[in-house]
Amino acid sequence: MVNIKNLYKEFGSLMAVDDISFQVNRGEVLGFLGPNGAGKSTTMKMITGFLTPSSGSVSVDGDDIVNDPIKVKQRLGYLPEGAPAYPDMTTIAFLDFIAEVRGFKGREKSRRVDETIQRVNLDKVVYQSIDTLSKGFKRRVGLAQAILHDPDVLILDEPTDGLDPNQKHEVRNLIQNMAKEKVIILSTHILEEVHAVCNRAIIITNGKIVADGTPTELEAKSQYHNSITISVRAAADQANELRKSLLEVSGVYKLEALSEGDSGLLTYQVFPEANRSIIAEISQHIHQQKWEIEEMFVNKGRLDDVFRTITTGV
Repeated sequence: MVNIKNLYKEFGSLMAVDDISFQVNRGEVLGFLGPNGAGKSTTMKMITGFLTPSSGSVSVDGDDIVNDPIKVKQRLGYLPEGAPAYPDMTTIAFLDFIAEVRGFKGREKSRRVDETIQRVNLDKVVYQSIDTLSKGFKRRVGLAQAILHDPDVLILDEPTDGLDPNQKHEVRNLIQNMAKEKVIILSTHILEEVHAVCNRAIIITNGKIVADGTPTELEAKSQYHNSITISVRAAADQANELRKSLLEVSGVYKLEALSEGDSGLLTYQVFPEANRSIIAEISQHIHQQKWEIEEMFVNKGRLDDVFRTITTGV
């Protein structure tokens, strides 16, 4: 549905977006991740036609955003960074205005506006001017204008920025409910959001794509992937013996002590050698040593660890 090909954007001597290419199909929710200044918002502005690429192309179902901007924009919903809106308008006046811009009139306009207000839970602030709204409600007004015309493609720049936990939950549910019928691309700094709503994630840094995969595939790149967290009931003076014993297990690469205090519980993170699973070996070792285990589990990996490693090299 959305095809980005060899996209570049220069601002003077700064190369903000450097040869980015990817496709997103209907039913995909793509998380667009990267540190500040990586080029996320610039890319999203080019996808929506807000900025013209220095070179490269963006197309929706074969229609190019530069060559046929009106046709493409009719099918796009866009929540920009900061959710800008006319501050002196009330919520309902603003959404009425957006509905008219989108070509709706009469009963259909009223129906679209009313349904969107209900979907985004704006009924409490319908007659408030936008400049008096909290950051969270302004964000929701921005989301409302993006989905009012039921677009095929949604581009959401930090959709839950400024929302409280309950509001975040509502917006994530809304995105999930819309996902099957749409292409959704969202940027976020909240890595838990990737797990909550995305079935694919792209990480960019310095204007380049450095990772592309499902959240599970990206987690598998983490040093914590297949590591085991284990808590043993034992006295603190047994810590050295326990560490040495765990390091002798086949397939163990290293371990980190998470807790070796006087609580009677010794907790370790045990890391496997590359591409190994060591749960069977660790379980057998525990049985042989007759240790009293309080807790043990296998880690899938940590997205924050992958993000930091890929974007900083640390």
